[in-house]
Amino acid sequence: MSAALKYTLGRIGLFVAVLAALWLVDVDVFLKLILALAFSAALSFFLLRGWRDEMAQEMAEATERRKAEKERLRAALAGEDQQSGEDQQSDESERRQP
Repeated sequence: MSAALKYTLGRIGLFVAVLAALWLVDVDVFLKLILALAFSAALSFFLLRGWRDEMAQEMAEATERRKAEKERLRAALAGEDQQSGEDQQSDESERRQP
């Protein structure tokens, strides 16, 4: 399971758990939702630190892979462009020779 999915499910689980605990309190439903959101966010900051760090690491690695692939593709395209230019020059020189 990916770290992002694990962290997201953890956040949702914390929200549901806090909302269930607040459901017993006699206040407006909208206020319960807002409080559940605030409390679950605060709890996830401490309780889900490991999963958040794991997700951040995966995202950083994916970014590095994309950067490396982008550079590889740019280099390949630059090489093909140079090759095309050399081919054109050799074609022109062949046409000039009798």
